[in-house]
Amino acid sequence: MSKFTFLKELLTDPGTRFYFLSAHGFYHGMSDEKYIKRLWKYRMGDQVLDLDDPKTLCEKLQWLKIYDHNPEYTKFADKYEVKKIVSETIGKEHVVPLLGVWDDFDDIDFSKLPDQFILKTTHDSGGFMICKDKSTFDVNAARKKFKKAVKRNFYWSGREWQYKNIPPRIIAEKYIDSLGKPDSFEYKLTCMNGEVKFTTVCRGIAHAGFKDRTNDHFDRNGQKMPWYVFYEPSKTPVELPPQIDELIEYSEKLAKGIPYVRVDYYIVDGTVYFGEMTFNTWDGFMEFTPHEWDRKLGDMLVLPDEKRS
Repeated sequence: MSKFTFLKELLTDPGTRFYFLSAHGFYHGMSDEKYIKRLWKYRMGDQVLDLDDPKTLCEKLQWLKIYDHNPEYTKFADKYEVKKIVSETIGKEHVVPLLGVWDDFDDIDFSKLPDQFILKTTHDSGGFMICKDKSTFDVNAARKKFKKAVKRNFYWSGREWQYKNIPPRIIAEKYIDSLGKPDSFEYKLTCMNGEVKFTTVCRGIAHAGFKDRTNDHFDRNGQKMPWYVFYEPSKTPVELPPQIDELIEYSEKLAKGIPYVRVDYYIVDGTVYFGEMTFNTWDGFMEFTPHEWDRKLGDMLVLPDEKRS
């Protein structure tokens, strides 16, 4: 998009203007409820957000963002703190080894890191860099990226409360060669009220474009589900892993007492590795195909009787 086109949209399109002003902190004084109602309008179009009697999955996820503020969620969303929880809950062998944690990028002593590693921010989504060869790793580019990232509070963009109070840090993890490739698999188990309702098998590179990754959904009984959100199903056969019962067991231990959470895993040489926990898939703004599955999945989620905000 050219600068002229952007300026034109900024002046004429309310949605573009809302996103721009939001990114620059103009709505920090707006309540979560009011902000989410505005955001819903621009993300979901003609649909009306009903917070008094939410029925669809997307509506219920917005309700949870506003009214289910459990301090424990902050620890689960923190990519450093969650490693301790996972180690204690399902075993440290399922945690990708930690190589270091720092408050500031300039505190990292790269001479003490192995030749290959992954750098991640602890407090947001998608903040990472992969180093496959330390001799060619662009430290200056990494410094620029992470210096900017640690100043950003991911909470403000979608009001996902669990991110609000995470201390911004940088961690280094062991590099796993089989991940991050076009034929890589990731397994995402969506839990509602402490039970796994469906498993998503993702093939391709995480955060890739919609045409470069596929998602196939399977119910609790292993049957393929006839819907998708953004990423289309694979055109070639995809199956659940042999370790699916193990993944379900681990997920339900981690999801105990939580209304909605998605637990992600990788499987490398037969070993299950925990990825992360997500409390609002796609920030709670999902375009279902077919559309009726938004309501069908919403029927599976029972909201808490009391608000906790």
